[in-house]
Amino acid sequence: MQVQVARIGKPHGIRGEVTVQVLTDAPDERFVRGTEFVVEPAKAGPLTIKSARWNKDILLLGFEEVATRNQAEELRGAKLFIETEELDEDDDEGWYEHELLGLDARVGSQTVGKVTALNTMPVQDLLVIEDAAGREILVPFVEEIVPEVNLEEGYVLLTPPAGLFELNVDDAEGAGSSNGD
Repeated sequence: MQVQVARIGKPHGIRGEVTVQVLTDAPDERFVRGTEFVVEPAKAGPLTIKSARWNKDILLLGFEEVATRNQAEELRGAKLFIETEELDEDDDEGWYEHELLGLDARVGSQTVGKVTALNTMPVQDLLVIEDAAGREILVPFVEEIVPEVNLEEGYVLLTPPAGLFELNVDDAEGAGSSNGD
């Protein structure tokens, strides 16, 4: 099985470097010279890292197969994957997005939505939960708020602080539903 570790963004400079959206918690281990990625779409790859450097908070990658800005532009939106056999065996405390997608989100025994994405952020990850009304709720993926992930039974247990599920509700929507007309 393959796990997505990055999505290629726009070109950077004229020598074929690209920006990437990092989707792994160990970028310094995943993006090293000589690492080969499976690419989606397949016609864009495979790609082998020639260089990796940080420009402020943005990771810039150069690939052996890409020498020009025009070639780099053709990679925009491509997804980079590694084989799961390459993953560390001692990485038991984390989950990958593909494992979490579609899990029920429960508060106690009540299902409040489904996991639709995992946003990997510099400080902490966020679970994206879609509630029954189709609204997205961003839930910090920390042990205090998500104490249990049960892949076998297909759910994540949430202990959200008061108001977390109301944060994303539009003010007009809230005013309309409380208006007695």
